[in-house]
Order: sequence, then C-alpha cells, then structure tokens
Amino acid sequence: MSVEASQGQSGLPARIWLVIIAGCIISLVGFGARSSFGLFLEPLTTAHGWTRETFALALAIQNLMWGIGVPVAGMIADKYGAWRVLVCGALVYAFGVWGMANSETGAAFHIFAGFTTGLGVALTAFSLALAVIAKAVGPERRSMALGIGAAAGSAGQVVFSPFAQALISAYGWHSALLVLAASVLVIIPAALLLPKGSQATGLAGEADQTFSQAMHEAFSHKGYMLLTTGFFVCGFHVAFITVHFPAYVTDLGLSPQTGAIAISLVGLFNIVGAYASGAVGQRYSKKSSLAVIYFLRAVAITCLLVAPKTQFTIYAFAVAMGLLWLSTVPLTTGIVGQIFGTRFMATLFGIVFFSHQLGSFTGVWLGGWLYDKTGSYDPVWWAGVALGLLAALIHIPIDERPLPRILRSGRSAA
Repeated sequence: MSVEASQGQSGLPARIWLVIIAGCIISLVGFGARSSFGLFLEPLTTAHGWTRETFALALAIQNLMWGIGVPVAGMIADKYGAWRVLVCGALVYAFGVWGMANSETGAAFHIFAGFTTGLGVALTAFSLALAVIAKAVGPERRSMALGIGAAAGSAGQVVFSPFAQALISAYGWHSALLVLAASVLVIIPAALLLPKGSQATGLAGEADQTFSQAMHEAFSHKGYMLLTTGFFVCGFHVAFITVHFPAYVTDLGLSPQTGAIAISLVGLFNIVGAYASGAVGQRYSKKSSLAVIYFLRAVAITCLLVAPKTQFTIYAFAVAMGLLWLSTVPLTTGIVGQIFGTRFMATLFGIVFFSHQLGSFTGVWLGGWLYDKTGSYDPVWWAGVALGLLAALIHIPIDERPLPRILRSGRSAA
C-alpha cells in the first residue's frame, strides 16, 4: 500500500499516526500515574505518623530526579532511540511505586518515592514521547501534534485521579499504589510501537551539527535562556498544586472526593487547553501565547485566594488551571524546535525541562515546609502569583525566529 493510500483525511500516513497514538499512551500512563500521588499525602502520612514535609520532600526529590534525568534520557534517545529508554524507564518506575507502598521509614520512602520513582518518571517522560512525535510529523502540523500529545498526558490525569481515589477508598492506599505500579508497565508495549532505529536523524542544515555545537548554540541564544528560566515557574505551579491541592481542599473542610474531582477537572480541561495551545501555536506567536498563559495563571490563583472557599470555587479554579496547565508544553517544545530544529530536540527540551523540575522541587518542598511552619499554604499561593507575573514578562523579549541554518534548510520547524 502506498503512503498516500494509507493517509486519512488528516493527510498523515498511518505509520505516523501509530507513532502519535503510541506517544499518547506513554504520556497518558506516565503522567497520569504520577499526577495521583498527591491523593496519598494524608492517608500515607497518617498511617506512618509522618509530617507533611516528609512526604513533600520525597516528591520534591522525585521532581528533581525527573528534571536531572530528562536531559540524560533525551541524549540517549537522540542517539539510540526513545523506545529503549522508555522500556527501561517503565521497569524502574513500577519498581519505585512498589517501593512507595512498602516503605516503613521516611528514609526508605525518600529513596523509593523520590530517587527511584523520579528516575523512572524521567526515563518515561512525556517529553521523550513529544520529541518522537515532533520528529515524525512535518513542521506544517507539528505544533498541533504536540498539542495532541500534551492533551494525552492530561487525559491520564482525568483517568488516574478518580481511579486512584476509588482504589484508596475501597482497598486502602497500599493496594492502590500496587495497582498503580502494575499500570505503569503498560508503557512497555506502547514503547515497542515506536521507531526502533536511532532518532538522531536531521534535516538538511541539521544532520552535520555535532552535540557540542548544538549545546553552544543553545546556551548562546538569549531566547533559549529566557525560555528555560520561565519554565521554572510552570514547574512551581503544577507540582505544588498536584501534590498539595487535595490536602489544601480537605483543610478547608471539604471532602477528599472534592480534591480528587478537582485534580481530575484540571486534567479534563487541560485536554482542551493543551490541544488549543497547539492550534494557537500553529497560527500565532508562541512566546506571546506563553506570556498570556502565565499571566492568567496569576489571575486564577489570586481569585482562588480572595473568593469564598466553597466547592464551587474549588471546581472553578480547577477548570481555569486546567485550561492553563500543560498548555505551556506544546508551545515551549514548539519554540525549541522552531528555533533550533529537531536534530537534538529531546536533549534541548530536556534541559529546559530541568528548569521546570527545579521549580517543581521548590514548589513541592516549600509547600510542605511552610505548611508545617505556618499551618497555611497561603504564602506559597502568593509566591505563585508573583512568579506567574514574572514569567509573563520574561517571555516577551524571546526571539522565536528560526536560526539562519534552519531557514537555509527550507524546513523550519514550526
């Protein structure tokens, strides 16, 4: 069958759709499982007699390991193929979650929930799946395809948050974690559907670039450094809310189910937000779109803090943040590919993502530490407002035009 005959109305060959679908499954399971960890904060700390900082530090370490591991995973994937990294990562991820369920001390929990699970999350990161999708899809549809991949991660949040809460309610937190550990292994067959060769092919103007040249080029680019700095804020917001929002909701006197539903709503509406941001990034300035998203996040958090703390307020905030949640990912990924091309895209985005995870570490740990010190999450919420406004300003001066060598290739990554 010819390529043209295997194309759907979208104009994409069936083999490319297979890559997109496999990437979406990886994003859904990998991101979905970890997005439910915040639901375990109260039952697990109560069962072991731990402070919230003990739990928060473990997940902060997890986010840091995720950030450290993603650039390394990206380098390996760029050279040897993402599928190998993803298969290994799924095994490590599942082992880490199993260890979370069986940890008896805070130190053991930090090792399994923090270092081990964090490494597994890094090796199964949705950024790897997005890089594979970006390399499979032409520039004329790349931003849209990245939006689909990011939306799949949100779908995982929609599925796993109520699923994990139902398991906790019915069988307890220990059994729920064991089920999550098993579910992570679904990543393995999805990874085996990805291209088996090296992903280090490039377009004209890219293929002859060395790794060291790519790193020098990126770190000499002001826009890349601003993008990397701004993504810190995204991590701060997302990780703090994912881990601490369910507990914040119960502290207000609302039910644990309200917190689980809120996290699920974030994921549900992020499907819309991520897909829409991919569509917007295909037609309009990506940096301007990012500036608007960060500004609106600051507005949403402010409204949460000043509004009456009712179930409606919680759900309204979840919907608003959902629309703004992973909507940053296709735009940020798109800017990296647009400026530098796709040759070392997994590595370059992995470095940007490391900044995201530094923000995640800060948001998760600071939330637990300040809560134990003050009995309130409000100081961290207000820090999130200030950082959102700062991020909006940081993105404005980014030069998102493709580099001259990309323009010369005649295939700039849109």
